[in-house]
Amino acid sequence: MPYFLGDYLKQNSGVDLTMDVTNYSQVLSSLLQYEIDFALISDDPENIKFEKFDLIQNELFLVGSNTSSNTLSGEKAITESTFLFREEGSRTRLVMENFIAKNKIKIKKKIELTSNEAVKQAVIAGIGYSIMPLIGIRNEIENGLLKIIPMKGLPIQTTWRLIWLKEKRLSPIAESYLQYLEKEKETIIKNYFSLPNHQ
Repeated sequence: MPYFLGDYLKQNSGVDLTMDVTNYSQVLSSLLQYEIDFALISDDPENIKFEKFDLIQNELFLVGSNTSSNTLSGEKAITESTFLFREEGSRTRLVMENFIAKNKIKIKKKIELTSNEAVKQAVIAGIGYSIMPLIGIRNEIENGLLKIIPMKGLPIQTTWRLIWLKEKRLSPIAESYLQYLEKEKETIIKNYFSLPNHQ
């Protein structure tokens, strides 16, 4: 989100921003309690009437540390090493579990962490492997800290989108932000989210 906010905030210096990074369950709770204007999610909620703005396509890959000792590939990276999960309530966690169940993969050992950043740092440190959104690991792949491990069934395609309650009347600031995104979204994606040789 900072990449989608930076220039807008520079152009609108009077706007104050509060951004809370939490899991899917908490995001929806905040939305339903009218605590926030927008929620950023990758899976549409059920039983909620909402409007949406598609922000960016995302892909989830199996990743490991990019070290010479990291020789496991594919399913073995999950079954013969430690697999790193997000916490219960995370939509990324649900995607992981669905993939593992669908492919009947047996986890040897697992560790649970409470943010994508924590998972990323643990993978970089060589603690284990995880399935992670490409959006959050682009720099680490370019810098050689992480590597994508090819595996059948991956990547998993998702769409990150902003949603807001259909019944909620957006403030002028929120409306202007949506207008900014409509105009600048493709430029931001091109400048900050395209991997070399991976479009």
